[in-house]
This record gives sequence, structure tokens and C-alpha cells, in this order.
Amino acid sequence: MMDTKPEIAEESIAVLSEYERIPISFEVRSVFDVQPLARGLAGIRLSERPVAHPWVKDYDGLKGEGPTRWSGQWDISNWGVISAFENTERIGGCLIAYDTLGVLKLQGRTDIAALWDIRVAPQHRRKGIGSLLVEAAAGWAKRHDCRLLKVETQNVNVPACRFYAKHRFVLCAMNRHAYPELPDEVELIWCREP
Repeated sequence: MMDTKPEIAEESIAVLSEYERIPISFEVRSVFDVQPLARGLAGIRLSERPVAHPWVKDYDGLKGEGPTRWSGQWDISNWGVISAFENTERIGGCLIAYDTLGVLKLQGRTDIAALWDIRVAPQHRRKGIGSLLVEAAAGWAKRHDCRLLKVETQNVNVPACRFYAKHRFVLCAMNRHAYPELPDEVELIWCREP
């Protein structure tokens, strides 16, 4: 944990260029193999397996991805931005998608929010900032009368999967074919009540 608690503040969507400067990349050292049990009727099993050659995954480096590019794909005027500061330094943040046409995870409903993006500066990771941001996002969703908060990750992001499970998210969906350009990655959707 941090020596001093960071300031958590809700901000305008106008801060995305500053927000985007926080790296989201991480090193993949292991993956979850996704195994359907009884052809999926008995659920799935996630089995962690180390990778032979670790690599760096950077979501912002994917075509069309990154906070400043999302306004070109969706009307993000209903989205929430929550940021973490240490003194005046931006050290983390999260974006919450809400009431946005075309965002499939929202299912066209106004009682679902999606934790669209969460990032903490590398030197500040594993200090509890992500936990503060997730709980702030859950509070934001609750204030917007959402009954469900969703978050997407992949089987290559084992630390994120463990993090969401720790924060009361339950694995509610998986899609082996969500990423045609990344055929070895499996989409995992985690859900919780705010």
C-alpha cells in the first residue's frame, strides 16, 4: 500500500489526452488456458500456464485503440473518468462506459456500465491504487442506477483476472473468437453488482 492515500477525483472526458499518457502495457508471463467442462454445460476451468517467452502487451498499441481514439468510434459524452493523483501527478485512472449506442457490452441498456479502461503508472502499481479506482467506478455506476458493472480482459492478462476476482467480479462470459487478429487470445467478461 501507499504511504499516503492518493486523491481520487471524477473528471471531465476532456482530460483523455492527459489520461492516455499513463501506460497500460504489462508483461505477459503466463496465460489462462480456457477449458470448457462437459462441453460448457459444467462451466469452464481456467488453468494457468507459464509462457515460454514473455512479451509486452500494450492495448494502446492496437489499431484503433487508446483513449483519445474512442470518441471517433462512439459518442463518449456519457462516459465517466475517475483519476488518481499523488500530489499533482496523475498516477492512474479508469473510464466507465455508460448509455452508449454501439457498445455491445452495454446491451443497449442504461442499467449496465462497463469499466472500459483502467491504468496505473508502472512505478505505482501494486500499491492499492487499482483497488481504489475499481471501487470508485462501482460507486459511479451505482450513482447512475446501474445494476451491473462489467469489465473485459483476456486470458493473457492473468494478473487482471485475479484482480477482478478479488474485487467481487465473477466470470460471466467468454468468447474464444472475439479477436480475429489475435486468435490465441480469449475474451473474458467479468461482472459484479456495483
